[in-house]
Amino acid sequence: MKKIEKLKSKVSISDEMQTGVAGQDKDLLVEERRRRIRELVETHDRMTVEQLSVMFDISLVTIRNDLNALAEIGAVVRTRGGALAQRAEEDMPVSIKQTLHRAEKMRIAAAAVKLIGEGQTVVLDSGSTTGEIAKQIRGLKLQSINVITNALNIAVLLANAPHVTLIMLGGVLRPSSYSLCGPQAELALQGLHADILFLGFDGLDPDIGVMTPHLLEARLNSQMIAVARRVVAVGDGSKIGRRNLSMIAKIEQIDQIITDTGANPDMVATLRERGVDVVLV
Repeated sequence: MKKIEKLKSKVSISDEMQTGVAGQDKDLLVEERRRRIRELVETHDRMTVEQLSVMFDISLVTIRNDLNALAEIGAVVRTRGGALAQRAEEDMPVSIKQTLHRAEKMRIAAAAVKLIGEGQTVVLDSGSTTGEIAKQIRGLKLQSINVITNALNIAVLLANAPHVTLIMLGGVLRPSSYSLCGPQAELALQGLHADILFLGFDGLDPDIGVMTPHLLEARLNSQMIAVARRVVAVGDGSKIGRRNLSMIAKIEQIDQIITDTGANPDMVATLRERGVDVVLV
């Protein structure tokens, strides 16, 4: 409570804002309040609904509406119980990324696991969407499949699945994503072959290809593509049209993209014109 009171003292809330006014002036006050909320979230990296409710002396419902409105325009990242400062999603810990676009990722994962057949070898790249695929692989009614992955969280999910033979790549750990990469991981892929690769991505542009901001992961992903007979890129619609530092693969190297119906329709149309099978869920 002391922390909340300390933060509250830094926010100047007029009497009009506390009591409310009608008409256009009220709309202006809403915009001003949301501007201040955004500044607070940016300053403190994260704020809860309860903190903001106390500071602005308004209801939890109103604060939730404010945060939802700010999230819709990309000013903050909405999380359960509050909001985070907006920053590049790829810089977020995977534990936070898992909470973003959760419903869409679950639908994408459900569509992805339908492609897995008995006795097949599957490569699961690191990422929050591929993590959802791993969860659904646990429930597959198959006798035996092989799963190759470079992600510690995915390995933990599948370690005790009786129908999964798990092959873990070595390498240098990137703690924020629980992924292993580097020369050791690339070397471990040599001599392996897979039926299907589920490739997560941070950015996908029809003119450039599939991208990631991480150089070492881009190299490892390229090796994964080389050993897989079929490449399926998986990612929520917010990433379609986004660009990043490193290109993993050209669009022509991708057999299928599974994303959600929120993806930019013009981008989807362009991808299909380029010959990519785009599945919207």
